[in-house]
Amino acid sequence: MELARLDAVAQAELVRSRELTARELVDAALERIARIDPLLNAVVIRIPRAARAAARTAAGPLAGVPFLLKDLGARQAGLPYWCGNRALKRARYRAPSDTAVGARFRELGLVTLGKTNTPEFGLQSTTQPLAFGPTRNPWDPERSPGGSSGGACAAVAAGLVPVAHASDGAGSIRIPAAWCGLVGLKPSRGRIAADPRVIRPTSVEFVVTRSLRDTALLLDLLQGNRPGELFVQPPPPRPYAEELGAPAGRLRIGVLARAPSGATHPECTRAALETAKLLESLGHAVEEAWPEALVAQEERAGLGLVFGPVEYRACLYELEQMLGRRAVRGDVEPYLWELADVSSPPVSADVYLRAAEVQQAWGARLAAWWAEGFDLLLTPTVPEPPPRLEELDAKRLGPAALLDRMGGHMAFTEPFNATGQPALSLPLHWTPEGLPVGVQLVAAVAREDLLLRVAAQLEAARPWAERTPRIHAWAT
Repeated sequence: MELARLDAVAQAELVRSRELTARELVDAALERIARIDPLLNAVVIRIPRAARAAARTAAGPLAGVPFLLKDLGARQAGLPYWCGNRALKRARYRAPSDTAVGARFRELGLVTLGKTNTPEFGLQSTTQPLAFGPTRNPWDPERSPGGSSGGACAAVAAGLVPVAHASDGAGSIRIPAAWCGLVGLKPSRGRIAADPRVIRPTSVEFVVTRSLRDTALLLDLLQGNRPGELFVQPPPPRPYAEELGAPAGRLRIGVLARAPSGATHPECTRAALETAKLLESLGHAVEEAWPEALVAQEERAGLGLVFGPVEYRACLYELEQMLGRRAVRGDVEPYLWELADVSSPPVSADVYLRAAEVQQAWGARLAAWWAEGFDLLLTPTVPEPPPRLEELDAKRLGPAALLDRMGGHMAFTEPFNATGQPALSLPLHWTPEGLPVGVQLVAAVAREDLLLRVAAQLEAARPWAERTPRIHAWAT
């Protein structure tokens, strides 16, 4: 039970110092999953035999550290890959090969114990797939852990593993990290090697953690590119782990405490404003300021009308490639089938290309704000605390209503997938009911170092390590 409170750095040190073996770490984590996960439904695929075998030969800087792979994105050869989808689950589909990130996890010595729950093809900001049922938030099991990395965040928050794989195409790392009280970094586009088969430049892969030192170490170990990649970032001038505790100087930080459109919960606004005061007390210049492009709602809505159907149809195409046949209505959830609108003509090439040009120009205007003398932007991560699962139930709401309900969740996160900028959610606020509320810091492209320096200041001033949710392996 005590291991449930240790981060990945501490657990790796136990193996390195021979206080515990990799097998002992893995067995302890498997026991925690067996005992606690029935309350959460975060780990939907378990591979204990393969995990114990991998523990015997684990080598690398994180040798023996228990790990969970999100069932979407990174793949490891031979493991199930079902993407929260019933047809792939019925077909017992398995990944034929490692992706770049999946292979790197193995090389680091991380031992995969299973796969975490995700909404079908990662398309929702909650994790309630029909294939596996809902994942529950360990802070309040009646509430959503977020999505699409909801299973990963619930598992890490509950102490099942110290770190888990996650991915982010519109907020899928930061939203569940905010709702589960975790550190959630979306790295810059090109910071971490991407799967060459995936051409969607808005999506990135990384991990979710409970500690900044885990986040910094994993960024050091995963950053880098392979020949032929379209998006690359220069290597950092020094290890990210050395940024923790390094002087940040006096930074100019803009604050946007309310969503550009739609309501913002008072606790989320309060989280941003109180963090702004804390940053000011740490010596930074803080002011109400933000990029004007961030509030260009009509432009963003127009882009969604074009890219939305294309994204949904792309998921159907990906499913067809894995199944080796045409997808039919019963293969996917009504949410995906209806929003893909397969009976309508596809978006024409000229409309799509024009929308891509508009998005690129809009993203350039948004990112240019950081060149106007600002170092960081501070916002709430999500405009509301974790909602109840029933409020995001696709069967109760229907596809269109669910899409409308979830749209506001991405108000602060999705823009920075378009620009490729790094953005970090930190667990710095809790509601009177004890629900976590995240705040987001956004930096210019490739400035993860600056995010980590400031985040370390905030962690020292308002530590979160001792906060544990209602459902946690240490106390349950």
